[in-house]
Amino acid sequence: MASSWEQLSQGVRLPYSPDLVVPELHEIALDVPQPAPVGDVETAVAQAVKDRFASVELQGKTVAVGAGSRGLTGRVETLRGAIEGLRELGALPFVVPAMGSHAGGTAEGQKKLLATLGVTEESIGCDIRSSMKTLEVVRTAAGTPVYLDEHAAGAHYILPVNRVKPHTCFKGPIESGCTKMAVVGFGKQPGAALIHSCGPEQMAVRLLDGISALRSTGRLLGGVATVESCAGAVVRVQALSSDEVGGDAERDLTAYARSLVPQLPFTNIDVLIVERGGKDISGTSIDPNVSGRFWVHGLSDFPDPPATIVLLSVTEASGGNVLGIGLADFIPAAVANAIDWEKTYLNCFTAGPSGVRRSRLPMVLPDEESCIKAALSMCGKAIHEEKRVVRIRSTLHLETCWVSDAVLAQR
Repeated sequence: MASSWEQLSQGVRLPYSPDLVVPELHEIALDVPQPAPVGDVETAVAQAVKDRFASVELQGKTVAVGAGSRGLTGRVETLRGAIEGLRELGALPFVVPAMGSHAGGTAEGQKKLLATLGVTEESIGCDIRSSMKTLEVVRTAAGTPVYLDEHAAGAHYILPVNRVKPHTCFKGPIESGCTKMAVVGFGKQPGAALIHSCGPEQMAVRLLDGISALRSTGRLLGGVATVESCAGAVVRVQALSSDEVGGDAERDLTAYARSLVPQLPFTNIDVLIVERGGKDISGTSIDPNVSGRFWVHGLSDFPDPPATIVLLSVTEASGGNVLGIGLADFIPAAVANAIDWEKTYLNCFTAGPSGVRRSRLPMVLPDEESCIKAALSMCGKAIHEEKRVVRIRSTLHLETCWVSDAVLAQR
């Protein structure tokens, strides 16, 4: 398939006008929130865990610590801190990949994905037990099953460790964070499918119902939450009790995290160029909370999303899973060659209605220049009109970007 994409794209005659000009771009700093970073994440997490769970009898108790697939700053340090804090309280922690159906939906694939993110038994000093087998541990008041990975189900407690941030498929008082990892991530493919299959209107409700039911079993120790700035720094570390996971404390963290995710401060963008996308950047490779293009029934796009989007590359840590590739309009052949459709479609089916348009293949062209020229020629502006072009490294870190003269003139 790799060679066929290159052959197909190379064989396409691209009817660009000879007058088409790629505008010069200028680097500018964005006015984004920059709260002070946490100096020593590992120490901060360890202390938070000890302080929060000191009153819980953990001597000799096993704790399944959740590790996800998203891009987290200080992921290894955060996990080490949680493990250290638990051990000092006498607990027996081990790590479980808590990432739903990601990494192809296999136990070995999920363990390998953690390794690409730096999480190995050596780096965190702890066992990693990976399985896709699940057990139903409880049902919600509405009768919906709640699942746990078999290793997590066999532990005395589970402890999700996750970044709190806005979600890409639904809106609610709690979105991505400890609640979602507990109900969806630890629930592997069946848990993820049950939550996502209902669509964005009901996802928030099912998450809250799920965490309430899970809490009632006594299996939920609590959670460890981090919040990051758009510069990629951890700016808050908080250990949550079982009542606080899904409660007011996590809601407050969600609101704070949302305030730190900047939308692009430009209107009428003709071409948005994204240098890197990937599952470690956003669950949809390109975060719609930044681009404004959601493409999910029940969620409205921003009033003025970009006319065209170009995605130039996908991160290695994505492992070929490019759920969200359909949010782009143009990709070079090198990106198409890197797609693992089995992994992508599994994630798509698990994501339910939100995955349909987001997993479609964009127009595949030979190289980056061809994609950018195609976007310029198809953005709805005449050849000689100035184009409003914005280029960003990714939708995760937005301290700076590059813009055309037409954008500069209207700042």
